[in-house]
Amino acid sequence: MAKPINPYLVLASAIILPGAGHVAVRETARGLAFAFFVILFSVISYKTTTPDQSFIGRHAIGLFVWALSIPDAYRRARILAATASGTQFR
Repeated sequence: MAKPINPYLVLASAIILPGAGHVAVRETARGLAFAFFVILFSVISYKTTTPDQSFIGRHAIGLFVWALSIPDAYRRARILAATASGTQFR
């Protein structure tokens, strides 16, 4: 088994691009699902808001899903790193 990626690198990639953190920890399907739902919910919230809303307001639901994916990817990377080193995750 290959050495797991540093959880901080996973965290940085998850912040930069939705789903990238999950792909980095080899959970490609989960990462692509997060990316799909970020795009889907961004489009839905864009279509249901008025033009006088800010960019964040118009894409709020997609950004919320993205924000949920960041700690999820980091936690999965920490668990993977702890398992590989033989320590208990806390």
